[in-house]
Amino acid sequence: MTVQPIRLFGDPVLRTPAVEVTDFDKELRTLVKDLWDSMQNAGGAGLAAPQLGVGLRVFTYHCDGFAGHLVNPTWDVVGEDMQDGPEGCLSIPGLSWDCKRHLHVVAKGWNMHGEPVEVEGTETLARCIQHETDHLDGVLFLDRLDAETRKQAMREIRQSEWFDGTVPTLKQSPHPLFGRSS
Repeated sequence: MTVQPIRLFGDPVLRTPAVEVTDFDKELRTLVKDLWDSMQNAGGAGLAAPQLGVGLRVFTYHCDGFAGHLVNPTWDVVGEDMQDGPEGCLSIPGLSWDCKRHLHVVAKGWNMHGEPVEVEGTETLARCIQHETDHLDGVLFLDRLDAETRKQAMREIRQSEWFDGTVPTLKQSPHPLFGRSS
């Protein structure tokens, strides 16, 4: 098991868009294993490479009875139904807030060997796919919260034991919820 430290809110790597993977090599397979081990150790539903300080478009997931990883993922919305429910993040430990997401998505990408993968998810898995892909775009789920909830979230983060005082500027997500395509 190779558990790596997870970068916390305030770390600039979490706001930096990740680059596409071009080499499906041993280093990528090691990264996927490190992501998996670190996610499992932290009890998370997903973990993106930037959360380990690696600026590559890779994430792992384990939720709703599904587990795996996606390299260079994209996703599309299925239907118009939305969900609004609790969402947390391993980079913002111990805290969660209600966040609006699409209810059903289909993600496409590759596995660590360069083979095509398609994952269809609803509810928690759909939320996870959207959340982890946001990480790869340098977007935090805090950016998707309404203004009042975002203010509450920032108050709670500042009071958290793990918070070091580094407060990045929050912004609205550049990715709209409706009509998103990859």
